[in-house]
Amino acid sequence: MEFVQQKRGMTAEDLYKLKSVNDPQVSPCGTKAVYVQTSIHEEKHQYISNLFLTDLEKNISSQWTYGEGENTSPRWSPDGSRLAFISDRSGKNQLFLMLASGGEAKALTKEHLSVSQPVWSPDGKKILVAISLAPDDKLDKEDRDEKKLSEPLVVEDMRYKSDAAGFVKNRKRQLAVVDVKTGKLELIGSREFDYNDGAWSPDGKSIAFTSNMTDDPDQTLISDVFILSLETNEQQQLTNSNGFFGNLSWSPDGSCLSFFGHEKEFQSATFSKIWLYKMETEELSCYSADWDVHISDAVVADFISGSVNPGLIWTEDSQGFYFILTDQGNTGVYYGSLEGQTLPVRFEQEHVYGLSVHPGSHTAVLGISSPDHPCDLYFFDFSTGENRQLTNVNDEFLQEIELAVPEAIKWNAEDGLEIHGWIMKPVGFKNGEKYPLVLEIHGGPHAMYANTYFHEFQMLASSGKAVLYTNPRGSHGYGQHFVDQVRGDYGGSDYTDLMSAVDYALETYDYIDKDRLGVTGGSYGGFMTNWIVGHTNRFKAAVTQRSISNWISFYGVSDIGYYFTEWEIGGNLIDDFDKLWQHSPLKYVTNVETPLLILHGEKDYRCPVEQAEQLYIALKRLKKETKLVRFPDANHELSRSGHPKLRIDRLNHIKNWFSEYL
Repeated sequence: MEFVQQKRGMTAEDLYKLKSVNDPQVSPCGTKAVYVQTSIHEEKHQYISNLFLTDLEKNISSQWTYGEGENTSPRWSPDGSRLAFISDRSGKNQLFLMLASGGEAKALTKEHLSVSQPVWSPDGKKILVAISLAPDDKLDKEDRDEKKLSEPLVVEDMRYKSDAAGFVKNRKRQLAVVDVKTGKLELIGSREFDYNDGAWSPDGKSIAFTSNMTDDPDQTLISDVFILSLETNEQQQLTNSNGFFGNLSWSPDGSCLSFFGHEKEFQSATFSKIWLYKMETEELSCYSADWDVHISDAVVADFISGSVNPGLIWTEDSQGFYFILTDQGNTGVYYGSLEGQTLPVRFEQEHVYGLSVHPGSHTAVLGISSPDHPCDLYFFDFSTGENRQLTNVNDEFLQEIELAVPEAIKWNAEDGLEIHGWIMKPVGFKNGEKYPLVLEIHGGPHAMYANTYFHEFQMLASSGKAVLYTNPRGSHGYGQHFVDQVRGDYGGSDYTDLMSAVDYALETYDYIDKDRLGVTGGSYGGFMTNWIVGHTNRFKAAVTQRSISNWISFYGVSDIGYYFTEWEIGGNLIDDFDKLWQHSPLKYVTNVETPLLILHGEKDYRCPVEQAEQLYIALKRLKKETKLVRFPDANHELSRSGHPKLRIDRLNHIKNWFSEYL
């Protein structure tokens, strides 16, 4: 008798077993690609990222860097003979260089500096990097003045902290050129402003970048595109100080500079578009002005780490380009020509999260994820349609795992608007049995659940829960009007959209136990979880994560509070106090009867922990069923890129709360 291995469901701890592959980079010759493979060291609870090289013709991969640090951002030299990458092996992120044939890597930057985003010059003699510097930081040696550790923080700007970087301390993001031969580092531009998105012109004589050089960046909140001449040090501003732009890339012939962005027509809800600036005529135009889709990847997930937005990838003849597009719960690859013709070259029920194209042969390497396939890299020939899988990083482990496969659903909301979502049956589902249901709500709110792998969902499904996740109005992927409808209406139609999702699930699927419903979400999803338990008692358990409970205090304590509140809620702290309170879940705390678990990171500057504290104390004072879990040193990205042990602790807290109350 043949033995059949009994499969099991996914656990929180299985994060230690899974690997992710990301940031593929096709070589200049088009026959090889380098990529980043990331895993988690189970005993040390730390991320390990190393570079792997794959032969695109033979489908053979080999490891290129080793060690227990993080090696990321691999970039080929223009002639393909060398590879630049970023490594934290010395403690801080430094720029390293190694031969394409292998061997020891050499550090090009000083140990006291932390650099990122390497970009080769066209002649291969220099590399542009991003670096963060305070006004008195030196490039050539480390400042060891320990007295600075106890000095008070003097704040003069509103934007003085960042969820990603902590307190800014007057530091500016700069661009610097590293000489490959000598290691000498030279800043471009002025230390007075932030510089981002550096891109060399094909002739190597100019660098394009983005910056806010208005008189008051705190108030203007824009990102303009500039071109700096390295010969004359003169700079030209291409945009009109009325929007956000980034992801710059030049056409190979230097005739056109492309970038993504928008002019804030719908503030933070505005779709990203393709823009082209023609050097000869100095004409700026929006290539995708008439498209009702979001350019770039808007997917929210909790597994794939280190995704890189490739921007517009030009073809060798400078007449066309490839890019990633978000639509209807999927992302895919499109081609566009300068004549205005566009067509999908890869658009399936999946999440394309990585893209590198060889500009001459129209071949590419794509990173693809789907709900039952965490991630892998694939080779595509866009001319012939040939495609094949390059990596199988999780196949061996997944042989012992039963993954839940979601079913796509559509229904009409209260006002008739069509809404899209998915439902997962529990792992080990049996006909005739009743199961609890957990409603998951994404953050943003301008993001999108998608046909991608989500570890939290799989864990809940393996613990015997059905999982319902949807894209209510406010989500990307369903048109500009759809994504804008939530602004000024938090807790309005978005709330009824979610309730209609639960109604549809209960009416359609007889295996759901209507008396065992749970709800959870993070960030905006946490706000909505708080709102839901203050407006209905239909849920028997809830978990709110990195949430917003009080827009009045959020306005002043979040790193984006003052402008995000005005853009999304439609009011400010001075003139619209009542409006902000009206949309605050804390106002409705006396209505809460649902047992509520509150999860929050101590160093979350996006939705600071005081939001959780206010809600928790109010609930405890009212003798409601609640618990607060605070995660040390965790910021807003805890669920996606936080400390591995804390990520797993968080998942188990969610699972255990629902197991106890559902």
